[in-house]
Amino acid sequence: MRAMGIHDQLGARKLVNADATLTRLGGSLMPQEVIAAMLDAAQYWVDLPDFQKRIGAKLAEITHNEAAFVSTGAAAGIVLSTAAAVAGTDPALIARLPDTTGMKNEVIMLRSHRNGYDHAVRQVGIKLIEIGNATATYDWELEKAITDKTAAIFWFVGWMQRAVDLPFEKVIEIADRHGVPVIVDAAAQLPPVENLWKYTNAGATAAIFSGGKDLRGPQTSGLVVGKKAFIDLLPAHASPNNTMGRPMKVGKEEMAGLLAAVERYLKLDHGLRAEYCEETVADWCGALNTVPGVTAERSFPNEAMQPLPRCHIQLDPERFKQADVLKALLNGDPPVVVGAGKNNDLYLNPMTLEPGEESIVIQQLAKVLR
Repeated sequence: MRAMGIHDQLGARKLVNADATLTRLGGSLMPQEVIAAMLDAAQYWVDLPDFQKRIGAKLAEITHNEAAFVSTGAAAGIVLSTAAAVAGTDPALIARLPDTTGMKNEVIMLRSHRNGYDHAVRQVGIKLIEIGNATATYDWELEKAITDKTAAIFWFVGWMQRAVDLPFEKVIEIADRHGVPVIVDAAAQLPPVENLWKYTNAGATAAIFSGGKDLRGPQTSGLVVGKKAFIDLLPAHASPNNTMGRPMKVGKEEMAGLLAAVERYLKLDHGLRAEYCEETVADWCGALNTVPGVTAERSFPNEAMQPLPRCHIQLDPERFKQADVLKALLNGDPPVVVGAGKNNDLYLNPMTLEPGEESIVIQQLAKVLR
């Protein structure tokens, strides 16, 4: 007889996730290679800073970067990077954080890039300098914003990026001229796999990724890659030191798991995966367009601006209410989670599914809609 798992013991329901790699849903599912690496690391004592350094060197090598650092999630990577830009490795300055009086304590950000995750920048105690507006940002605005107090420029990638933004290449050019680091939050910007080195090759000082999203590493892991001179500043701000980053402890298990996840990700056939997503979305659209009151179409890119398709479902408000459909799916057996749009619409995302679950998703949804 199969032993009861933790979900069974607690009465917690196992979800089918057709939404996205969301933290509230567990981030992602770790493959066996990652679990095995974490189990192996868990069995031995190590010199943790030395282990972190060795893991970082290997991650840098395979991602074509000068250096790399494992953090406890992308948000922690943002905190540590901000602290490093502000206080460097000066013990006296580090000890004072988040009091940044007398330091380089201004961080520049496009107004259009403001989002909930920038709290990780602000918690270091910096003064946020916004430039531009919702419709445009100009190079002269960035030039004017840079002063002797500027610690860094943050660039957020994803849904908040707009065609009217100041081009990233121009930001790098201006920042280099003034000797200001550019830090990229690319937490959910995998795929494509090339993003692991795209931003740093383009001149960014550092780029930060979530380890627990599409990489399918431990949810409590993040990857910071970039220029060695900058990445080498991060350990001084991180656990096990008694600094701002002390609560953001990353264990030997997460370090090993993230390395295994990145190694696996680099070997994947991403073209084949894209084909699967396209075929699944086409099948979903074909099936749903036979249901009265439902219109389904391919949507591209997905919610995080990743180059993979979703199925966009528009519901006739005379027949269906979005909230009722979402509730019915969640109460189904098995429970299914899908994306909620803003206008009585839904999104089905194939990228988070395990083999065979694409059929479960459409069966459960068809049952609700019919």
